[in-house]
Amino acid sequence: MKKLLTSCFGLGFLPFAPGTWGSVPPVLVFAVLSLLDLQSISITIIMFGIAVAASAVCVLMSPDIISLTGKKDPSQIVADEVAGQAIVFLVISPCSTYQILICSAIGFAAFRFFDILKPFPCKKLENLPSGWGILADDLMAGVYAAIVLQICMRFL
Repeated sequence: MKKLLTSCFGLGFLPFAPGTWGSVPPVLVFAVLSLLDLQSISITIIMFGIAVAASAVCVLMSPDIISLTGKKDPSQIVADEVAGQAIVFLVISPCSTYQILICSAIGFAAFRFFDILKPFPCKKLENLPSGWGILADDLMAGVYAAIVLQICMRFL
């Protein structure tokens, strides 16, 4: 069960770019909920719930996966990407289908950019113990990406 949840139902076991695959579900949830014209507060609550649930999975279950693999940050753990990507869409409320698609694309690309680049303090946050170190850098990358998305929304 821990492998299933930390890998976002197996996405973390995909052979190429598991972190990228782990970032996709929150983007799809955001896009679908927005396209269904859900109120922005409802979308915020759902994205917050995803971020909290994925964070809890990461912190509570990652230590066992770390023990199994012997790696500090096993690539199959993508619950951290799920949590970080969900942070990006907490306070976005696009109006049109065009804005929804653009927001989804920019939010996804910005998160992946910051997750891979790891600007300060992301890289430093990886030094936190166990599941916290796996999670914290992605949450910070999500905050950076959310700021970029907010700026981009001003021009859409």
